Amino acid sequence: MSARDFEILYKETRLNLEPSTSSSIVQIRVGSHNQSSFSRSTTASARAINAADDEKAYRIRNLATASSVYYRKHHVSPRGFHWRVLENDTVLSIRAADVCKPQHNDTDAPLVLNLRFPSPIRTSCIGFSDPEAHDALCVHVVDQSNQLHTITLRPDHFRKRLATDGGLGDLCKSYSPPGFGFKQPHRLVVVNHDQLIVTMHDGGILRFDRTSRSNANGNPWKETIYNVAGWGQSLQKLVPFKRDPTVRYGNTNMELTAATSTAITNAGIDDAAFLFTICLDHRMRVWDVRTGQIMYTGDILNAKRDPQDIARWTIDPSQTNLIRILDNGPGQCLVVTYSPIGSGEFKFWKVKANAQGSIHVADCFPEQKLVPASPSSLDIWTLADFAVAQQAEGPELWTLWKNNITYRVQKLQVHPKSASGPFDDGWKMVNIESSAASAQTSGPCDPVDSSEKWLELIFFPGRFSKSTLETALVMYEKGLGTYKEGNSRSNKSIAESICSILGSTTTLDRSSVGGLDYEQFRNTSETQWTRFWRLLLELDKQRGEALSLVLDPVDGMIWVACADLLSAIRQCSDLDRIYHNIETPSQKDQDVAALVSAGLNFVDVFSDSMLELTRAALRPELFEESSLSDAERMQQFYDKAGFWRQVTEEDVAQVVETLGQNFQMVTPRLYEDLFELITAAGDRNSQELRAPFTGFGRKLVIRTVQETIELHWKILFSQLILLVHMEDEIEDEKSALHARFDVGLVYRKLVDALKRLEHLRWMVKTELTIPVPKADHSGSASPVANRGKEETYAITALEGLIGHLLGLPESHGEPLLSSITDVVLDICAPTSSNELDNGIMQCWLLKQGRPDLAKELNPFAQQDPFSTYIQGRVFLALNEHNTAAQCFKKASVGLSTERTTVQRHSAGLLDDTEWKLLYSGLPNYYAHIVNLFERQKAYSYVVEFSKIALQFIQDNQEDDNTSSQRAKHNDVKTEMLSRLFTASTAISQFDVAHSTLLAMVDDEVLQKSYLRKLVEKMCEAGQNTELVNLPFSGLQTMVDEILVEKCRQVRDVLSGAPYHQILYAWRISHNDYRGGAAVLLDRLQKLRQMGEGDKVGVSGEDALDTQVTRQYLLLINALSCVQAKGEAYILEDILSDEEEEDQDVKPNGKGGGDNLEDHLDDLLERLDTAEDPAQQHQQQQQQPSKKKTAGRTTRASAAAASSTESQHEEDRVLAEKLRQFSTASESFSGEPRRRLLTLADIRKQYQQELDRIVAIQNNQFGFTDGFDGDDGDVLMS
Repeated sequence: MSARDFEILYKETRLNLEPSTSSSIVQIRVGSHNQSSFSRSTTASARAINAADDEKAYRIRNLATASSVYYRKHHVSPRGFHWRVLENDTVLSIRAADVCKPQHNDTDAPLVLNLRFPSPIRTSCIGFSDPEAHDALCVHVVDQSNQLHTITLRPDHFRKRLATDGGLGDLCKSYSPPGFGFKQPHRLVVVNHDQLIVTMHDGGILRFDRTSRSNANGNPWKETIYNVAGWGQSLQKLVPFKRDPTVRYGNTNMELTAATSTAITNAGIDDAAFLFTICLDHRMRVWDVRTGQIMYTGDILNAKRDPQDIARWTIDPSQTNLIRILDNGPGQCLVVTYSPIGSGEFKFWKVKANAQGSIHVADCFPEQKLVPASPSSLDIWTLADFAVAQQAEGPELWTLWKNNITYRVQKLQVHPKSASGPFDDGWKMVNIESSAASAQTSGPCDPVDSSEKWLELIFFPGRFSKSTLETALVMYEKGLGTYKEGNSRSNKSIAESICSILGSTTTLDRSSVGGLDYEQFRNTSETQWTRFWRLLLELDKQRGEALSLVLDPVDGMIWVACADLLSAIRQCSDLDRIYHNIETPSQKDQDVAALVSAGLNFVDVFSDSMLELTRAALRPELFEESSLSDAERMQQFYDKAGFWRQVTEEDVAQVVETLGQNFQMVTPRLYEDLFELITAAGDRNSQELRAPFTGFGRKLVIRTVQETIELHWKILFSQLILLVHMEDEIEDEKSALHARFDVGLVYRKLVDALKRLEHLRWMVKTELTIPVPKADHSGSASPVANRGKEETYAITALEGLIGHLLGLPESHGEPLLSSITDVVLDICAPTSSNELDNGIMQCWLLKQGRPDLAKELNPFAQQDPFSTYIQGRVFLALNEHNTAAQCFKKASVGLSTERTTVQRHSAGLLDDTEWKLLYSGLPNYYAHIVNLFERQKAYSYVVEFSKIALQFIQDNQEDDNTSSQRAKHNDVKTEMLSRLFTASTAISQFDVAHSTLLAMVDDEVLQKSYLRKLVEKMCEAGQNTELVNLPFSGLQTMVDEILVEKCRQVRDVLSGAPYHQILYAWRISHNDYRGGAAVLLDRLQKLRQMGEGDKVGVSGEDALDTQVTRQYLLLINALSCVQAKGEAYILEDILSDEEEEDQDVKPNGKGGGDNLEDHLDDLLERLDTAEDPAQQHQQQQQQPSKKKTAGRTTRASAAAASSTESQHEEDRVLAEKLRQFSTASESFSGEPRRRLLTLADIRKQYQQELDRIVAIQNNQFGFTDGFDGDDGDVLMS
């Protein structure tokens, strides 16, 4: 019998058990008797568990030897707990396994508790209880040292690390039962929180009753032993020749009366407890737990057998799953037993009991036999476990079959009142995905490297665990002979390590013709990746070994607990059911099944390269707007794909055979039926969530969505190709498809459905790391404490974006295995209630700091203004400023139009301030854009958009009618001018900064501040010529003052910005020669203070050419350019240390260079002499006689006379100014004293500087004899 003979109605979804973060694993060491337990929850230990150097260590550390799920009865948050035994039976790992939260405000329980025992535990002696009085989970374990451990775990232990940091303390108790001293425990059964039962190797049972308080010996339990026979028979078994037959199991000889499988029930009677046991002698015994009496004994098949034929009917002691009990009401229950003898057989028992302890057991179907059908007759299958659920039609039987590490799950609906028989409904199969995915064959025309394809396949979310990848890589490296012990890859990710090691096996050599052999390189690389992939698959198969089958009694969910996986059994959707039963469809689905089959078979012959080409042709249809008609679009797709090249006559004939001549079976109604299969049932848009999914439940939904997307894409993609083929295949217009129905409408629906699937496919395969949420103010902490480095965990984009919206609706009344399918189908449906708002998704990704992923969503973006704006934000984050600017401009009109109501949904990307700038006019919108570019320091675009904003502000100001509007626009204008100035200054667009500065007429303080900034920036940037050439209308005085201030602050005039030279150039350009000379004089003084005048002949050049002498020449030249009479002078501040010294410069022998008063007296004396003829004649006679030259003419004499008059006129003007200065100086007596230097004084100083240099060159140095007179200076050589 092959598997296809069974109708497939269910599917399996496998979940990885790897925690989201390494610190989610909490290590708790359980002490032995009289020892305390403590917690060790370090991240390093968690990583050490997952690391494995070889396959054996991998199995020990990651693959469980026993696993199941326990559901509490009295408390619901959390209600389900998944447990498994690891590391040579020394670790019991427990985690919460709830799919839904009972309430919205319930906190997830993401922690995994690893209980480490001092001795290996007995996997058959693990039990759990749910105390009714308080919210806790009690764990009962018997280890191989015969110690009974009782551990109480509270919900906070699975939610907060803080709850376990100090250890469990009194919550963990260990006890060494005396009864285990001479009997071996075999099975542990939990009656309730206060009562346990352990079945022994000799067929007896040991009952443990919790003591109200510890007795004198400190024992927490009271023991009571019950035997199958009396004490006399028990003692006879100690005599060797009087022993009954036994079965060897491990190191123990098991009596045939020993129980190998047990179940407990109270049959709906308070204070009652009945223990049903399946013993090795193929009998069922029912114990009254209260009295320890056996109430019933009978064969589990109700068969009569030869008492001497013991060996044939002996059950192996390893069988643990042979009985299940289903309570049916007060005093009644249904017991289902399974006999593993022979081909195996089930038996249903109706049990009635009363409060007095009497019990009646009856065969429900004495004339019927239920022999389960194995999944295949070609292999040897063993029924490993089964479960029973109560449905309206009757009991529902689930079976788990195993063949080595492969397993299958089947279901049988029992109809007790059926006329044809209770078991005639037939077995239904669960589809177990056994075929592994594979990467497409690489070719020379592939757009991406083959490594990228393999990495995408290997690191598909939820496919492999990290420990599996690490172990496979180590095994592969050992196979190459390059593995080194202790080689750490801590600095590399696992993906980088895989690429590095596999890449080292391939080299790019030259071909026989001398060129680089890329084909050989590609083939070799493909071979190595294939080998590593096969190694991964073989290692991963071990994780899927089934260990138990579990039924959720409340939600009706079926789970298969595997070695390193947890598989959820869910109901097939209608499309799933048609696909998996495509060869034997039901009567109502035959036409749709034929259409689906025709499409799949038609595409199945395509090569990998043809599929890639077809997908490339489909991409524009999915993501680009087209102005073509539907017929033209289909023809264009047909031409671009070119799949007709690989379609043979046999392929066409097969389609015709399936769908009829001219595809007569294809009708619009047929396509409507097909689209109904991918549409969620009911209106979920109006349904609110009753039970949101937990983190574990979201993982289940995401994994199911991944599987559903691939199936729907496969079917719809083939239907699109088949539709185009059928439309082009029929040449007769009357028989063509478009003559019968609107083919274009079907084409558009298929394209829309594929676009959503492609969108979802990207979301479920894209992972990103986000920070672990911190503890909130209520103290319900996240699983991870913040210890230094912020911890992150990986999450798919779909879970991150819409995970909080997923849950069961209010109308949930169906079993969870069908509700999960409905939720997933609604997500994948084209008309889903879960809208995939691409803009919000990109906002969320930008908020998470992943603009690279947000860019990948651009093909799915809508064309509305907000989506366009978000695309601009994406490009801006990627520093693609030009594209971002185009998007912002495109969205400007839509986002600036004022609206009364705005839906502010941006996943936290935009704050309230930014939202207020949108939908409030173009100036505010562009102000917002300017702010965005300024954050990125894209100053050229800040300049561009600031100008645009200012332009619209100016336009709007003309229309402003109210003072408030004008005030708002003025504020925006000021801000834009400020940003424009800052940006233009940053990118040295000083002309723009200058014009912006002139526009700041409304804020003089800001204008002055920015003027200083502009001047300083231009000076530091060396833009001296540009600074001088800028007009600075109305600001010239402030520019001069700023430069003067900077000159005063300068001490070293030879380094840094040349402020003196800039100020000199500024004043000269504005015809202020005397002001320019004053600047030069200040620079001259600072050069002399720096000692530049003493650096004579340093570079071997002209000794008279120094910094000081050159400055004198510039100063003389500047004063010489003064055109106005009497203006060729400058004022020099007298330094405090110079006021008491004689000055070197004395122009007229009377110290005229000292101060203004001396100059004034000297000039007045000269004027008086010029005006008195007698005195003038006397002076002329006193002058030495001069020889008249032959060249002297009358014209020369006249010129000399004119020059004398001009000099006298200048002296008069200068004297008048000196009087004014002298009068003004009286009012500033506290200011530093100044002296006046004329052009003649400067020339005299220059000559003296030259003489000083010459003296130094001649080794003549000046010394003083201590007297104050002029004669005190002595030249020494």
